[in-house]
Amino acid sequence: MAGDRALRVSQSIKKEVAEMIQRELRDDRLKGLISITDVECTHDLRSVKIFISVFKSKTQEANQYDETLKPAKTASKTKSVRESGDPAVDQVVEALNEHAGFIRGEVCRRLGLRFAPEMYFRADTSLERGSKVTDLLGKISRGEI
Repeated sequence: MAGDRALRVSQSIKKEVAEMIQRELRDDRLKGLISITDVECTHDLRSVKIFISVFKSKTQEANQYDETLKPAKTASKTKSVRESGDPAVDQVVEALNEHAGFIRGEVCRRLGLRFAPEMYFRADTSLERGSKVTDLLGKISRGEI
């Protein structure tokens, strides 16, 4: 019973956060197509992990090389636990973690939750890995490898 509620709340959080990212957050670091792939709630709804995937446009991919040449930042306050290895994706995750307080309050108000859950954003690279595997399988079937 409690698992059903956590599932319903996680799906509602997924919908609300996606809408907020698309319409309400104004941050230069939020570039590309940001999609929420999964939301994991604890059974007591006090903590939420939100997994995101970022698809970059062609111009962002071309500029990625320039970003890697810049000197590394000093230690930031919101360090991602699971870094993707892609500076653009890590930048989006860092921006969302900085906006987590605002998102947390809005989700609590919109869904009428008693407690505002702690929110943590993480990069989900499973879609990119799946795409690479599909490309490799295609090359193998065509005899390129």
